[in-house]
Amino acid sequence: MDKVNIALLQMKCSKDKKENLDKAIELMKESAKNGANIVSTQELFLTPYFCQVEDWENFKLAEEINEENKTIKKLSMVAKDFNIVIVASLFEKRTDGIYHNTAVVIDADGKFLGKYRKMHIPDDPHFYEKFYFTPGDLGYKAFNTKYGKIGVLICWDQWFPEAARLTAMKGAKIIFYPTAIGWLPSEKEEFGNSQYNAWETIQKGHAVANGCYIASINRTGFEQSPDGNEGIEFWGQSFISNPYGEIIKKASVDKEEILISEIDLSIIDETRITWPFFRDRRIDSYQDLTKRWLD
Repeated sequence: MDKVNIALLQMKCSKDKKENLDKAIELMKESAKNGANIVSTQELFLTPYFCQVEDWENFKLAEEINEENKTIKKLSMVAKDFNIVIVASLFEKRTDGIYHNTAVVIDADGKFLGKYRKMHIPDDPHFYEKFYFTPGDLGYKAFNTKYGKIGVLICWDQWFPEAARLTAMKGAKIIFYPTAIGWLPSEKEEFGNSQYNAWETIQKGHAVANGCYIASINRTGFEQSPDGNEGIEFWGQSFISNPYGEIIKKASVDKEEILISEIDLSIIDETRITWPFFRDRRIDSYQDLTKRWLD
């Protein structure tokens, strides 16, 4: 298929995992009825963004991810019944003491295609992810789905051009970025516009540099910090960019919504011929990229 409809589910999340799952499933069904072929959730869509605090109790929110997992079974049934590919972001318990921030891909026939584990793990005020997540060890991946080859990266991954490049080199024509990012209220007035513009710009740059589509799915709404600190105002504005870095469609700042857009995968070859970045890469000169720093 050249023309594919993708849907991004921009949600607010309650403390009830079942409620969040049920809401997401209803949005998936609605997306399918409106023509969507591929549907993606935001980052950690089953829960509030619990990484605002370091709390041992939050590890109980994780689940083992495999084909027997109840969440996977429910999503697989929706994928099969509505003929859609699903990208879903989950908190994975791999084994005792090892947890990951993980995205799964389920094909339109309900088949579990596999998972991607978030590679870059932040540790910033209110984003204490290193407390919870072990860095991913599955590498960068692309998944062959009914509607095309897609890649998945997660939130903090979106700031790293190497991650987008390697995912595109795996053959991904669309890179999905399930995300949870927003403003700290005390910083919004001074830095809010700059922070958002940087986030949007870096991802549009990945689209241009790799000649692919980018789909970034953010949560929306204000989430109070459990410890009484200022909380996070998630800035929504999920968006889809074409290979020229042009935003095809963007969601609102503060509303729950389904962002659906048709994309044309046939322009990727045309774009990469016109701007042959892959052809002209000097792969013989990039060895130092594997070093932390050049003194």
